[in-house]
Amino acid sequence: MIIIDGQQSPLEVRQFENLEQIIEKVMEDIRMNSRIVTDVLVNDEAFSEIYPHQAEDMDASHINRVEIVSVPTTEMAQDITRELYKVVTLMGKAGRQVADFFRQADDDQALELYGDLLEVNRDFLNMVGVLRNEFATDTSAEFEASLSDLSSLFSEMIEIQENEDWILLADLLEYEYLPVVEKTKNMVARLRESVRVSARKEQNG
Repeated sequence: MIIIDGQQSPLEVRQFENLEQIIEKVMEDIRMNSRIVTDVLVNDEAFSEIYPHQAEDMDASHINRVEIVSVPTTEMAQDITRELYKVVTLMGKAGRQVADFFRQADDDQALELYGDLLEVNRDFLNMVGVLRNEFATDTSAEFEASLSDLSSLFSEMIEIQENEDWILLADLLEYEYLPVVEKTKNMVARLRESVRVSARKEQNG
């Protein structure tokens, strides 16, 4: 039995050799074009692809029931934009803490937190890029300038780290990074509104 978003599919497990083939066939359905799979249950147990070929290695003869749960892309995007605002707030707090630690010569603690800050920045920039491209979001000069400034500072922060000039890095964080992060909140608000518009259009057909 194959269940897709609570409804039984005409597809049968015995038609396939493994779980990968089942998932691929389900994703071919045109109705899945605007949806994202959030969960796959195999024999009522959660399945996650820890290894690249795990789904391929799961023989269909060992499967009695597959349930695939998905949500509309716009719904997922709206959830993400809500989280992005929280992320920006954390970026600001972390940036100030790192600058303070460096000024106090607490380099070990500063570098540990700084590493987390770089990772969050990278993920944030990637996610904003994906959402902007997917939903044709606001591409105003202000939006693009905020994104460009944050991206440029991100590159500069990495370069300064390589030179181990911690006071210069503290200055950059305090006097350049923090103001840009604050402006980025407006960018996230615009992004959220663009996703809302896309969601309304989708609901109205």
